[in-house]
Amino acid sequence: MNISPTIKINKTNSSDEDFIRLVRLLDADLAQRDGADHAFFAKFNKIDAIQHVIVLYVDGLTVACGAIKQYAPEIMEVKRMYVLPEYRGKGYASRVLTALEEWAAALHYHKCILETGEKQPEAIRLYKKNNYRVIPNYGQYADVKTSICFEKIVA
Repeated sequence: MNISPTIKINKTNSSDEDFIRLVRLLDADLAQRDGADHAFFAKFNKIDAIQHVIVLYVDGLTVACGAIKQYAPEIMEVKRMYVLPEYRGKGYASRVLTALEEWAAALHYHKCILETGEKQPEAIRLYKKNNYRVIPNYGQYADVKTSICFEKIVA
């Protein structure tokens, strides 16, 4: 008999202890993947003032997170997406991403944008699977050859 896990999605902010714990694991993973480039990217990933955070729980365990922050008047930027390795491939990242998109739309934002890196093939697959399209690199990522930027209309 297959028993479905209990999934809870919590809307919070960047002071949430579960979010902070997951972000530490994300940063450790990115430091390994990015190598010498990590310091450059890390300065754009501060979490001290993010007001829109999603934390996903499976059977009471903290499993995944993501956040959005305003990039421009009608645009939210997706930040800090992470799923614990042992829970990957189960659709949790898509659930977090969908919750973030719905939240952005409810706040009257028109579009979500994001940056990921070529050394993060799982993230690239996630965003393509969720109908994000590749766009020219924006802002601080404009001249970064290893960055891949995406957008999706959400409202």
